[in-house]
Amino acid sequence: MPSAPAFAYEGPDFPGCLPMRLKAICRIAAVALLAMPLIPLQWLAVRRDWALARRLPVFFHRSVLAIIGVRVAVNGTQARQRPLLIVANHVSWLDIVVLGALAPLSFIAKSEVHGWPVIGLFARLQRSVFIERERRHKTGHATAAIGARLKAGDAMVLFGEGTTGDGVHVLPFRSALVGAAREALDGGEAAAYVQPLALRYAKRGGLPIGRGAMKEVAWIGDMDLAPHLVGILSGPPIDAVVSWGEALACDAATDRKTLTRQLEADVRRLVRAS
Repeated sequence: MPSAPAFAYEGPDFPGCLPMRLKAICRIAAVALLAMPLIPLQWLAVRRDWALARRLPVFFHRSVLAIIGVRVAVNGTQARQRPLLIVANHVSWLDIVVLGALAPLSFIAKSEVHGWPVIGLFARLQRSVFIERERRHKTGHATAAIGARLKAGDAMVLFGEGTTGDGVHVLPFRSALVGAAREALDGGEAAAYVQPLALRYAKRGGLPIGRGAMKEVAWIGDMDLAPHLVGILSGPPIDAVVSWGEALACDAATDRKTLTRQLEADVRRLVRAS
């Protein structure tokens, strides 16, 4: 599959003599200045269900990539069919910014994110759906909520692993929420679509990211956010590769576990190919 850059942004050219922490502070300040006028505008757009509520986050994420020095190359294209559930691997908090810059997307996030400072606010303004993965008795409510959004035409991103990986290996996908695509079916829809998406961080400062350096990009498990954030913002540019797979049709008879295994295999193949 040919690789074509969807956009390639360079962050501000800070002099090399600037201390790393100062570079991070400058970038955080730039993102804050960008966000301050956009937050109330997005809040109003979400409350009134304006079309702007879907487009403004794309502008915001692309601007953030420019500020922090992340370049994105894209293989393939997002499916046009709707309802559309996108199932991706998960490496870092940075995934949200990279994927959010591609197109109007909303994310399926764990319930804890709702209460996180700053990140929780941004997730709500992105119109995320918050779910409690560890409480199986609430899975039905979660799939119904996701299905309603899919039925309304929103493309939703589900991180199939349910947690962040190490950036090298793709963890097994969980099947519970993949079935949400079927919830979007009604009398007028013959099928819903689920599209695999792979994200890989390939280079930093122009050099390939090996297993050791990947620890500086991947946000694994219970790592503290603040030092990881500073490490990303104070470092050299990062090159990310996003690869879209072929969308899979599903209907009421589709077995979600079989579908999940296929999605996992497709994402693993796309990660290796990128």
